[in-house]
Amino acid sequence: MTTTASRFRRVADNLTTRIGSVPDDRWEAPSPCEGWTARDVVQHLVDVLARTPGFVGLSIPPGPSVADDPVAAWAHVRDAMQEILDDPERANREYDGYFGRTTLAATVDSFVCFDLIVHGWDLARAAGLDETIPPHDVEDAFVLAEQLGDNLRQPGVCGPAVAVADGADRQTKLLAFLGRTP
Repeated sequence: MTTTASRFRRVADNLTTRIGSVPDDRWEAPSPCEGWTARDVVQHLVDVLARTPGFVGLSIPPGPSVADDPVAAWAHVRDAMQEILDDPERANREYDGYFGRTTLAATVDSFVCFDLIVHGWDLARAAGLDETIPPHDVEDAFVLAEQLGDNLRQPGVCGPAVAVADGADRQTKLLAFLGRTP
């Protein structure tokens, strides 16, 4: 199994716990993402996982809808992506990405895991769940966020950074950097 497969499994497992913990009456609660509910956050993540293998000519078959069963919809795409990542031949397929030649595994390791980490916090905030991000995930997300810098600051991605106290913890600083109010 590749490092990316292991990392995705860990990050996806954390998100799975959050998705499975959303109370029924919180799916339509607003999230920190403007105009999105908790259900919309999960829809976005399902869409990201379903779309990403297409970069290298692979696909994830349709599964349950987020509208009907967000937990099952997430589990379907998570398991399908994990199966792809567990196969080095498929995971290491190359394509021309936004920043040059890359692999499916590299995209999942960076952008997809970043999305799962950050939107996991958005979901927790919307659903009233524990908002703690594991420290190693905070650090991994911070590395990519700093590399992307102002490329993140566009409509529908991240807003301007939010000011926080100098002594704020790393998670608070990450979220503020991403335009979220911790």
